[in-house]
Amino acid sequence: MTAAIFRGRRLRAAATVGAVAFGLVALSACDKPTPLATVTVGSKTVTTEAACYNDGESIETPKVASCLKEGEDKTVKAAMEDKIRFGVDPKIADKGWTIFINDQAVEPEPNNKTFRSIPASAFFSTGQGPAVAKTKVSIVEAASGKALGVWNFTLERDAG
Repeated sequence: MTAAIFRGRRLRAAATVGAVAFGLVALSACDKPTPLATVTVGSKTVTTEAACYNDGESIETPKVASCLKEGEDKTVKAAMEDKIRFGVDPKIADKGWTIFINDQAVEPEPNNKTFRSIPASAFFSTGQGPAVAKTKVSIVEAASGKALGVWNFTLERDAG
């Protein structure tokens, strides 16, 4: 009878060690969520995680160009007279962020606010002809001239 008790304890101990090991493996497989960026037009809001994010560390310069093109683009429609509101996680604002239009930086200095509004016409006007129907907008977290994260959105012009 004593041998049966010891075998039961060993079995339970082995099962416990196995469960703990499985739990650690499962936790190590989980990715930490990235900070979020949001675009709002009127009552329509879209939020996305980063296309590229290196836990607050700089992304290699050659990879930034591909980050601006990859990831799931969230789309929001806006009329020319709408205001587009951009919002970022405070972690992004602390380091600074800037807006890219069609993979090109459009601001000389990063912004440190969590929210800002820009007229939709700034994203659809070409200055030389008819307004474009779609514009890719990226929020790039930047510090000391290095990109730390990229969030991608698509703005579609709502004609009516």
